[in-house]
Amino acid sequence: MKTCLLSLLLLLSFCFTSVAQSVLPKEENSIRILSYNVRNGKGMDNITDYQRVADVINRIAPDVVAVQELDSVTQRNNGVYSLGELAQRTLMHATYAGSIDYQGGKYGIGMLSKEKPVSYKRVPLPGREEKRSLLLVEFADYVVCCTHFSLTEEDQQASVELLVTALEGIRKPVFLAGDMNSEYDSQVQAAMRKNFTTLNNPKQFTFPSDKPKECIDFIYQLNNGKSCTVLNRQVIAEPVASDHLPLFVDIRFPAKASDILRTTPFLQNPVGNGITVSWMTNVPTHSWVEYGTDAKLGLTQQTVVDGQVIANNKHHKIRLNNLKPGITYYYRVCSREITLYEAYKKEFGETAYSEIQSFTLPRNTESDFTALIFNDLHKNKDLMDKLSNVVKDIDYDFVFFNGDCIDDPKNEAQAVDFISYINRKVKADRLPVFFLRGNHEIRNAYSIQLRNLFDYVGDRTYGAFNWGDTRFVMLDCGEDKPDSTSVYYNLNNFDELRKDQAAFLQTELAGKAFRSAAKRVLIHHIPIYGMKEERFNPCLELWGKALTKAPFNVAINAHMHRFAWYPKGAADNNFPVVVGGGNNASTGTVMILRKKGSELSLEVLDAAGKVLRKEIL
Repeated sequence: MKTCLLSLLLLLSFCFTSVAQSVLPKEENSIRILSYNVRNGKGMDNITDYQRVADVINRIAPDVVAVQELDSVTQRNNGVYSLGELAQRTLMHATYAGSIDYQGGKYGIGMLSKEKPVSYKRVPLPGREEKRSLLLVEFADYVVCCTHFSLTEEDQQASVELLVTALEGIRKPVFLAGDMNSEYDSQVQAAMRKNFTTLNNPKQFTFPSDKPKECIDFIYQLNNGKSCTVLNRQVIAEPVASDHLPLFVDIRFPAKASDILRTTPFLQNPVGNGITVSWMTNVPTHSWVEYGTDAKLGLTQQTVVDGQVIANNKHHKIRLNNLKPGITYYYRVCSREITLYEAYKKEFGETAYSEIQSFTLPRNTESDFTALIFNDLHKNKDLMDKLSNVVKDIDYDFVFFNGDCIDDPKNEAQAVDFISYINRKVKADRLPVFFLRGNHEIRNAYSIQLRNLFDYVGDRTYGAFNWGDTRFVMLDCGEDKPDSTSVYYNLNNFDELRKDQAAFLQTELAGKAFRSAAKRVLIHHIPIYGMKEERFNPCLELWGKALTKAPFNVAINAHMHRFAWYPKGAADNNFPVVVGGGNNASTGTVMILRKKGSELSLEVLDAAGKVLRKEIL
């Protein structure tokens, strides 16, 4: 029994030690600076093993490493370039500074970096037992320095003054890392703190590596007016690879106000006397919308969920509710960078503001509108240019993107790039847009995350809303092949989504809003009517009975990459069906849906501006 208990305690001890030695994860928009005295690759077991040292560095995954005690092609080192060996094994750039001539080569310090340096220089420092160096390495946005101070206090004090002189006039953020051969309470460190801020925790000891008793390795920032936030700091328990422990800090530079906003704001979901303002930032922020009935604004809205303000994020959707129909509102989005978000401490950077724009929700008595419908753009910017140019002189109120526009989104950057592009083309910062899913918005790695960017009516990919006295019903057909198709890898279940919409349709068609509407428009990506019999068409089976008697004025579809028009009854359809064109200039279309008085009309144009169809519905 005692043996079992002892074994359990040893196992738990091992587990806790492993957790304690794990490397803290590196956060977004941060730089990891590591300082490591590697003793020329010679471990506490007296074995020289560069791979072992490189493995330590690779596990920490720094952006920059200040490395001390390095031979370069010396007899002692069998002609090996130590820093080059580490650079090769870590896939980093090497910058070396020899402090003394030694056994046919050099002995000194160096730096490894993921980024190729802009410039570098060596500054000699005093050392009675051996000469020392300061290595300055400049990168695009900052400077990192490496040093290894003398063992003599007088030389250390003199080196502090030389450091300050060498760094004078540098306007970029400057960091210094190295083996300082002095403890935090020493006079040397007190002198350092007059011009530098200590970034690592001096209570975490770094030497000797097998039984650390003191902190003599440090990472600093020069006090030259350039601020940064320390996100993480850690000493890694690595007792064998060297006689010093590696230590790192993660820092984040505050963004310039001009670099905070990633996209212009765009308006979505203009229903229920409200509208959603969406945008993205390049950095985590606390964001809000300022708005009002004139350019002075005066009102503020942010998103609060379960008592917490949604913050420290880069996707922003803020709902403005209780707006008065027919009133023009002015607004701007505001994003204040959060550089540090901890349980009991928050730090903030600058605040970015968009330009002031305006929007107007329709009056309750207003029935007229003009809407644009784009489909199957498939991330084709040239097609969007041509189609938007065709309608540039049209005064419209809102826009539909009816599927397969954000084609197979692989990642956020790809999706945001095209969404931002088409939003600019349709003036979505002033006129609201509706994004409907096509089957290509369902595919690829970022497809699920599109919800971060879209604001669906009722928070579903299908729904209904009124614009004036016209009722719009939006459906989501899902994929164009069965869920069991091999390329879906059993990760789709659109059968259930379609069944849910069958129930939704029954309720919607019987509801007062639908029955009392003057006009009714059905819009979805994949057509139900006019499809070849062999094509996969489960929606017809599930929804067809309800739609057979539904008095829609028109169904607006896409997907087939060719324009088509089916009059009522031409394909067993109870209402006219229009199918938009394809994804290039020869087949692409844009539709203009107009309501004026009691008349609803549809016009379909190709990319050259030719009218393909014009109907009174």
